[in-house]
Amino acid sequence: MTLEEKLKAVIRDVPDFPKPGILFKDISPIMLNPSISNEILDHLEELYKNQQIDGVAGIESRGFLFGYPLAMRLGVPFILIRKEGKLPYKKVSFSYELEYGFSAIELHEDAIEPGQRILIHDDLLATGGSAEAAANLVTKCGGQIAGFNFLVSLSFLNGEEKLSKFSSNIVNLACF
Repeated sequence: MTLEEKLKAVIRDVPDFPKPGILFKDISPIMLNPSISNEILDHLEELYKNQQIDGVAGIESRGFLFGYPLAMRLGVPFILIRKEGKLPYKKVSFSYELEYGFSAIELHEDAIEPGQRILIHDDLLATGGSAEAAANLVTKCGGQIAGFNFLVSLSFLNGEEKLSKFSSNIVNLACF
């Protein structure tokens, strides 16, 4: 069984969450399975170990789950990308439009050095809005986008289109 098949077997569908008509892809069963969790990390480490990654940026909060251990395995810094107002030190912000309104994400001003190649990681790629905002934030700080990585992609929402202007290195472990 491939890693994608294992992920599809364990990821739980939750209908009508967080609102009617949405089929939520719940990755929490992965956390209950150390074997699959380690297989994910082994796979990601093998995939990125020779790609000259200088840092892994995880998008709050589920992007922290595998982003931080991946950074440790690669021996590079982990960069927290958080919602506005969650970081205590001097920060850089990026505001972006949501379907209904605006949001902002931030990182510490000393988290990225100019020219560093940053891999952006999150649990799920849907429309690509959060990952696109993260890429804009990283480039605003002088970083280069080395690629994007997601555990799950809802490919029918075409999120990769927004990200392709930053990098063609877009990896989804399981596509639905």
